[in-house]
Amino acid sequence: MLLDINFTQYQNALKIRKTGTKMEIFDPVRRKYLFLQPEELVRQLVLQYLITDRQYPLSKLRSEMGLQVNTLQKRCDILVYDMAFSPFLMVECKSAKVPINQDVFDQIARYNRTFKVPYLLVTNGLATYCCKIDFDREGYEFLSDIPKWINT
Repeated sequence: MLLDINFTQYQNALKIRKTGTKMEIFDPVRRKYLFLQPEELVRQLVLQYLITDRQYPLSKLRSEMGLQVNTLQKRCDILVYDMAFSPFLMVECKSAKVPINQDVFDQIARYNRTFKVPYLLVTNGLATYCCKIDFDREGYEFLSDIPKWINT
């Protein structure tokens, strides 16, 4: 189920600067400026949405979280923890030019073998999907909204 989220409404909250010949964007989670690439723009818009609209606490968010998939070092774009610091939501961001297809879902599913997160979100800023994982039945259900942050 395609979610109706307009991430562009959070553009004014982004901190963007020019350093020499390159553009940089501030990541409030990592507390530093990063090279502004299309995927990074989507990641920062999603972070602003999670913080502003969904009221996810900044202290429970991680961006570019390292993980190991088989023998390879990878990074998931955003990982949200609940109050007990258990992984709650994993987000995979793509550039607006990258279609959200089965390959993207396969990628986040591979990453989720490490964390066993109950909710997965994939977006390119234009198309956004969220699903709840049923580990017992080895399946998933697409949701009509992004889950609220669990604070208990």
